[in-house]
Amino acid sequence: MIDISESVMQFLLALIVVGPLLGAAAALLPAPPGLKGKSPDQAVLRHGVTVTGAILVAAIVLALGFDHAQPSKMQASTDITWIPALDVRIHLGVDGISLPLLVLTALLTFLCALHSYFKMPSGPSPKAFVALLLVLESGTLATFAVLDLVLFFLAFEMVLIPMYFLIARWGGEGRQAAAWKFILFTLLGSVVMLLGLLLIGLKAGTFDMVALATDNGRGLTTSVQVIAVLAIGIGLAVKTPMWPLHSWLPDAHTAAPTVGSVLLAGVLLKMGTYGFVRIILPVAPDGMRLFAPYLAALAVVGIIYGSLACLALAKTGGKGDLKRLIAYSSVGHMGFVLLGIATMTPTGVNGALFANIAHGLITGLLFFLVGAVKDRYGTADLDTLAGATGAALYGRAPRLGALLAFAAVASLGLPGLAGFWGEMLALFGAFEPAVGLSRPAFLTFTAIGAFGTLLTAAYLLVVVRRVCMGGPRPTGESPIADVQGYEFAAWTPLVALTVLAGLWPAVLLGLTDPAVQQLLAGGKQ
Repeated sequence: MIDISESVMQFLLALIVVGPLLGAAAALLPAPPGLKGKSPDQAVLRHGVTVTGAILVAAIVLALGFDHAQPSKMQASTDITWIPALDVRIHLGVDGISLPLLVLTALLTFLCALHSYFKMPSGPSPKAFVALLLVLESGTLATFAVLDLVLFFLAFEMVLIPMYFLIARWGGEGRQAAAWKFILFTLLGSVVMLLGLLLIGLKAGTFDMVALATDNGRGLTTSVQVIAVLAIGIGLAVKTPMWPLHSWLPDAHTAAPTVGSVLLAGVLLKMGTYGFVRIILPVAPDGMRLFAPYLAALAVVGIIYGSLACLALAKTGGKGDLKRLIAYSSVGHMGFVLLGIATMTPTGVNGALFANIAHGLITGLLFFLVGAVKDRYGTADLDTLAGATGAALYGRAPRLGALLAFAAVASLGLPGLAGFWGEMLALFGAFEPAVGLSRPAFLTFTAIGAFGTLLTAAYLLVVVRRVCMGGPRPTGESPIADVQGYEFAAWTPLVALTVLAGLWPAVLLGLTDPAVQQLLAGGKQ
């Protein structure tokens, strides 16, 4: 930790939220200011790397200046009146719950910009691509930084348009249908969510999330809380995505360009689960307690469903696309996050927040790796890759094969890597749910979730066997390029953080636990 004044922290957080928007506007200028390349396209891509790099540096400095002795306290707060008639305020702040998500978002966006500089997806002008990437970053960062319900909704919706165009204009086969499905599902969910947010704000007399969390639902009747949880929960569940509202996800991931898939899985899915923790748990605890068993039940169904879908795609003759398989795996992994939240216990919610970050690191790495495999072989179809002598990455591109195996075992929850702690804590939370929740029901959910971890291991090991192993390269076949320099630069931070979080979980849990304890206690410890 370094000593930084509160005014500087406020400036850094405002820069993190607004900076990408200014960068997006600059990217659309005739030439990005002060940046020259061999061509206008190279210049604008370099601009994207520069802006996202500056935002990442600001996020790291913010994290270093964060008072780790008081992670439950809102820091770097800015509170300015915006719409006095509705008491809507431009209220920004960061605590131990939102800080890791801010840093993760800034990191993944920078790595995507760096990757795109060397491997730009085929499509229209890079100007539009960079501008959309920066608008997407701004909206995501704002979602994790704002503390007003109306601003939260606006930031939540801000990411939809850039992601739609990233899929529709720079995606692969079936991109138009996938983009439309993505936008329709998320917009319909958001309309319902807006009604719930307005209901809370109007009934409580404020849209301020800190004040609402401190009140802990005491200013809202049980019926209002139930309606609000149902409405807001539907919107958040679509983005998470929770079974059975997940069907937009596999199509979007399969069609999206590599960087689109990385950001969609690594960052955008976290917006839904963050909303459950930041809004529903502290603001409407009585309504949440009513729906918690149903949320847990849908979560474990998603765990099993996602794993079985992955097993079906991974088997020989399953015509499984690797990107689609990883998308279905996200349904299962996010099921553990929802299960942890549904326990309404510090252990479960901390596990959910840890699993959020772990999923962003590991699945982001997996999508980078699958994109690299697809670039080299021209396909991500498992049957094609495993046909004849097999993709045999261990023999043809050993570093790429080793990284894919590493990401797979991290994803299945190998102890010592990031994927282990979140899922374990979520299951521990379900073993001892909050007072008022049915323990027999949650013990059943624990058993089902634990069985899901076995299925997860099964399909990921099948994928590793089919893609990484195989016969020698036939004589005369062109060699496959191993990991390139820019790929090494983009992937190494994700590998290092996956190991760090696995070996030293206190780095994250020390931030989240005090904030979660205070949130569940209604702002009083």
